[in-house]
Amino acid sequence: MLRFDNIEYLYILSLLPFVIIAMILYAMWQKEALLKFGDNILINELTKSSSKIRRKTKNLFTIIILLFLIIGLSNPQIGTKMEEVKREGVDLMIAIDLSYSMMAEDIKPNRLERSKQAISRLIDQLKGDRIGLVVFAGQAYVQLPITTDYSAAKLFLSTVKPNLIPTQGTKIGNAIDLCINSFEKENNQSKAIIIITDGETHDEEAIEMAKKAQELGIITHTLGMGLKKGGPIPIYNKNGNSTEYRKDREGNTIVTKLNEKMLQEIALAGNGTYIRANNSKAGLNILFAEINKMEKKDIGTMVFTQYKDRFQIFLLLSLFFLFLDFIFLERKNKWNKNINLYK
Repeated sequence: MLRFDNIEYLYILSLLPFVIIAMILYAMWQKEALLKFGDNILINELTKSSSKIRRKTKNLFTIIILLFLIIGLSNPQIGTKMEEVKREGVDLMIAIDLSYSMMAEDIKPNRLERSKQAISRLIDQLKGDRIGLVVFAGQAYVQLPITTDYSAAKLFLSTVKPNLIPTQGTKIGNAIDLCINSFEKENNQSKAIIIITDGETHDEEAIEMAKKAQELGIITHTLGMGLKKGGPIPIYNKNGNSTEYRKDREGNTIVTKLNEKMLQEIALAGNGTYIRANNSKAGLNILFAEINKMEKKDIGTMVFTQYKDRFQIFLLLSLFFLFLDFIFLERKNKWNKNINLYK
């Protein structure tokens, strides 16, 4: 089991592309500045000892040094001992709708992002409960098996977006069925399914699956994302900017609306609660209160209880490449001194 003691340092890795761009721009500027002093023949004569390949190699060393240094600062740790830890809680499977209609912006910033924010805040309130994540549209997939690792849950949650699922639609019934099968059958924990969707479907199977879950002792809650007045579905370009709205075959802009009746029927069939989100609240307090009403039993989970630091490896690698960078000169060796730099 690998974890990072200071995972926030890994965000610095996002700056490395800018360092590379800066190196390229500097090399271009340096070349243009040299050409101002004379023609190519003169410049090549004056820079015979300089090696373009060696300069690039030293730049590569710099990137590697920074990479290992950042990873070292994040302190990777390897789990060395596993023990069974008893926790008191319930088992939760959360199914989040990834159909295109969830990109509607009637709830800000949009339905999907608001759903992810709601799940993230719910995870922050959990103590001892296990959580799993299912994503669905025209099909349903397990994004995260049931676990007590809340950090992993948030990490997987951050990656969900509509293009994860190639088949569009809103098959809530498939999502509920997959949630049911994702629970561990042998334990007697209290179990609940939370469906987060705009409910824009006429999936009668969803009601039947909610009844099936209820017969197995699994409660199904629904969280409706969207407003009754609805909103258009934006289409985003590669830069993440909204350029136009989705249209039907007649060329009319599609307006997606919350199907509240369907979600109420699913919650009723699943002996759960329907909650409607809006721009001022996501209904988390109501949902969390419902979860707390459930009987919480001891959950035995095998977890790593001892970890060993591995930052030393990456810091040593960083120092090694720093030493190479120090002894590796930009000047050419004797065998390649006659190679021109700017041919």
